[in-house]
Amino acid sequence: MRLIVWIAIAALALALPGAAQAQAPVTPSAQNPVREITKIAGEVYRFRNNFHYSVFAVTPAGIIATDPINAAAATWLKDELKKRWPDKPIKFVVYSHDHADHIAGGEVWADSATVVAHANAKEAIIGEKRPTAVPQVTFTDQATIQLGGTVLELSWVGRNHSNNSLVMRFPREKIVFAVDFIPVNAMAFRDFPDAYLDEWIESLRKVEGMEFDILAPGHGALGNKANVTAFRNYLEDLRGQVLAAARAGKSLEETKKSVDLSRYKDWGGYEQMGQLNIEGVYRLVQANRRPN
Repeated sequence: MRLIVWIAIAALALALPGAAQAQAPVTPSAQNPVREITKIAGEVYRFRNNFHYSVFAVTPAGIIATDPINAAAATWLKDELKKRWPDKPIKFVVYSHDHADHIAGGEVWADSATVVAHANAKEAIIGEKRPTAVPQVTFTDQATIQLGGTVLELSWVGRNHSNNSLVMRFPREKIVFAVDFIPVNAMAFRDFPDAYLDEWIESLRKVEGMEFDILAPGHGALGNKANVTAFRNYLEDLRGQVLAAARAGKSLEETKKSVDLSRYKDWGGYEQMGQLNIEGVYRLVQANRRPN
C-alpha cells in the first residue's frame, strides 16, 4: 500500500536561524545529557541526545521531525525549535521503528504533529505499551510527506533489525536516515535481538539501490552509501563463517573461537559486540537449519 500525504502551503519568507551553539565537552549520561543540533544539508538538521540521533527538516510551513528519543530529549528539542523557529511548529513526527530507546516521548510533540509509522510499528507500540504517542497514520510499503516544499520519502525495505524499520529519504538533499540496521563502521547491536538476518541482508541491497549521498544513522557519525555496502558485506561474512561452523558440528563456544572478525577490529564496538554478534548469528542460523 502506498500512502501520500500532501500539504500544499504557499511559501513564506524564511529567516535564517542562528548557528548551533557550541557546547563544552562533557561525559554523556542520563543525568548530564549531551544535546545538540547540527545542520546536515539544506534545511535538514541532526539532533543528538547522548548516543542517540534523529533528524528534522525545517520548512516554510513547519517542521518534519523524526524519533523523539525520550520525553526529556523531546521537550528540550521542542523548546529549542521554538527559540530558533518560533513560527514553525512540528507538523509531522515519523518513527524509525518501534523500539522505545528511539521513539519514547512522542506525546511531547503530538499536540501539533501527526504521528506517522509503519503499520507493524503501531501494532508493537500498542501491544508492548511503548511510552510514546500511538501513530495516527500508518502504511505498509511506501509513503510520501510533502510540507512547505520539502519532500520526505518513507520506505519499508523488509524485516531487518525489526519488522517495521523505515528508510527515510530526503531526495532534494540526498540524505537517508535509517536507524539501527545500518551502522557506520560499527558492529551490529549485541546478539541481534528482534532480528531477521537473511532479510536484513536483502534490505541493505535495497538501500544500496537508492539515490543518496549522506547516510544519517541513529547512532554514531554520518556515513554514505559505501557504509551500507560495507555493513552488508560484514553480515554476509559473519553469516557465512557461522553457518560453516554450525555445519561442521561446532558448538557455540567452538564457533566463537573459530570465527575470524579481525578485519573489522577498527570498527566501533568490536571488543564489546564482536563475540555477541557471533552468538546471535549462531542462534539464528541454528533456528533455521535442519542438520542430517
